[in-house]
Amino acid sequence: MKKNTVFVDGQHGTTGLKIRERLHGRTDIDVIEIAEEKRKDPETRKKLMNEADIVFLCLPDDAARESVSLIKNSSVRVIDGSTAHRLAEGWVYGLPELKKEQRTLIKKSRRIAVPGCHATGFVLMLYPLIAEGIVPPDYPVSSHAVAGYSGGGKAMISDYENGNAPDFIKNPRPYSLGLNHKHLPEMTRIAGLTRPPVFAPTVVNVYNGEIISIPLLTGHLKKRLSAADIREVLARYYAGERFVRVIPYPPDDYLKNGFMTFTDCNGTNNLDIFVFGNEDRILLSGRFDNLGKGASGAAIQDMNLVLGLPETQGLEEAAIFP
Repeated sequence: MKKNTVFVDGQHGTTGLKIRERLHGRTDIDVIEIAEEKRKDPETRKKLMNEADIVFLCLPDDAARESVSLIKNSSVRVIDGSTAHRLAEGWVYGLPELKKEQRTLIKKSRRIAVPGCHATGFVLMLYPLIAEGIVPPDYPVSSHAVAGYSGGGKAMISDYENGNAPDFIKNPRPYSLGLNHKHLPEMTRIAGLTRPPVFAPTVVNVYNGEIISIPLLTGHLKKRLSAADIREVLARYYAGERFVRVIPYPPDDYLKNGFMTFTDCNGTNNLDIFVFGNEDRILLSGRFDNLGKGASGAAIQDMNLVLGLPETQGLEEAAIFP
């Protein structure tokens, strides 16, 4: 049986390396290699991309657009990890759990955009509540995320892991303080909002992991539901999903000394949704690996769908929740 061939354009970046790790040892995939001295050569990259069944793009936005322009073979499937094509015409948003028809759209598409890490948790928590008429599309949504420094790529990783790094870098650091984070357009449109949320991310001195939260006031919902009710809505929506788990309410047994832990999904493609609160105030919190379900794991999940393989292939260990 002919193996599917894969080329990773940008294989030395953070996401590219993680995709390579997840492909390592798979007997159903052949990874097309590029010589180190040729990895920035357009002609060599063009040749290899046009020979592949699947091309992963792990590049800055402009470079990702350039790579797509080099692909002339209409049978090549492209899975782009950049921001460049997430809302572009002709591209499918690569979040299989989003809605009933999303897997079919991904399977049929030759152009798939992997969601942003922050957008993944945000959309998975909020989209079902908007789609089912609970949260109004014009709700003034706010959200806060705490994420590991690997999300900033090689430059930020170097900043944190440099032995001479200044002391301030060890502290939590809010950023994107102009309230213009690059994930906002997809967070807004894919979730079904009519206006962007106020989104406040913070980077912390941990390599990977993420918790993103959305507070809700029940008095401003279209349906006045308690935290327990909201949990049931989300649990029904994601029933049977292998990589998305909605934690029971109240989630006390899933906390440690009353604290929500940060890294329990690291190294996996899992995402945990917690619902905290009461009759009046609700807090949705999503926990996942910003390099897993937020990047490379999601890309592999999309690839499996595109190739007609079991969705968990190469992600089996990561699919087993503790």
